[in-house]
Amino acid sequence: MKQTIRRLLGLDDDTAVVVRQLACTEPGCPPLETVIAVLPMNGRARRWTLHTTAEEITEDDLRAALLAAPPEGA
Repeated sequence: MKQTIRRLLGLDDDTAVVVRQLACTEPGCPPLETVIAVLPMNGRARRWTLHTTAEEITEDDLRAALLAAPPEGA
């Protein structure tokens, strides 16, 4: 998944990509969510939350989430 994220966002090798699956405690949220963080050496960190498990995320899901919606500030 990290390589797909790198490719979709055009990231260099110096940019860290972190993918974490976390328990979601918000009402109406699925039990697990996936948080993607992009941490460049220079620049602002970005974060996206997908309300599904990492195993269920497709490349199309990543494309829609990463390219369509503005990231959250991390």
